[in-house]
Amino acid sequence: MSVTPHGLNAQRHAHRPLLWPLVALVAVLLACSSPGGYYKDDGPGDNPPPNLAVIPDATPRLESLHRFANRPYAVFGRDYVPATTLRPYKERGIASWYGRKFHNSKTATGETYDMYGMTAAHPTLPLPSYARVTNVATGQSVIVRVNDRGPFHPGRVIDLSFTAAYRLGIAQKGSGEVDVESILPAAAPPVVATTPLPLVAAVDAAPAAAVPIGQEAGGYVVQLGAFANNANAQNFVNHLANQTTGAAVEAKVRQIDGLFRVFVGPYPTRDDARRALDGLRDTAGLEGTVKAPSFAP
Repeated sequence: MSVTPHGLNAQRHAHRPLLWPLVALVAVLLACSSPGGYYKDDGPGDNPPPNLAVIPDATPRLESLHRFANRPYAVFGRDYVPATTLRPYKERGIASWYGRKFHNSKTATGETYDMYGMTAAHPTLPLPSYARVTNVATGQSVIVRVNDRGPFHPGRVIDLSFTAAYRLGIAQKGSGEVDVESILPAAAPPVVATTPLPLVAAVDAAPAAAVPIGQEAGGYVVQLGAFANNANAQNFVNHLANQTTGAAVEAKVRQIDGLFRVFVGPYPTRDDARRALDGLRDTAGLEGTVKAPSFAP
């Protein structure tokens, strides 16, 4: 399902095609094709703060993921599926930045973009989340809070605020090669979007009841997802069944701490559960988390 992202800056990324004419899309394409790292007609502010070099990194903390900004979406004919949980991520590519043209405009999360803050835009990292960005040439690193979508230029992996780019030493030339690595707040439990998407087509029959805690036999399990309501969880189970034909994925639902958690198992030992997860990755491209017998979140 192709879904346009919610609340993104339409002028920068053509994220609101229903509200903007085709000429806006053409303008964005031309901007993305222009030389340099930032966008056409953009640039640094006229009166930047004098302390740019010492503006502190963003401070990672556990936050609830945005209800709408993590929906799958399509831009320029390409589909993007954002992560809906915090998980390890690392990528190398070109970073660019955006400045005064978008200063005080709305980000994908509905916040006001501050070009002098330590923020960034990424196509698929969960919003909001945190990442360490390292200049490959110099080893200089910054920590940013990711709260927007983009860039959508081939080869570019992240759009930085002006200050983040300045501190990395790439503001003047406009772009630079970087490593992007997600930061997971210490000892944080898995975080899921309040309303995980996409939903598969609703089933005709009424959703099956979730397994109450303590009713399932003990053993380690592999959690594949967590949802705000049972219907969404059951739809995900049906989706798994359709997508994993031949992989013998028998998913179940259990309600814990207000979330309906989809899992497979149980398995006698943690190693057995890990091997099962490895098999799911190899055969079906699924990701999950091994949970202890108590299934504590």
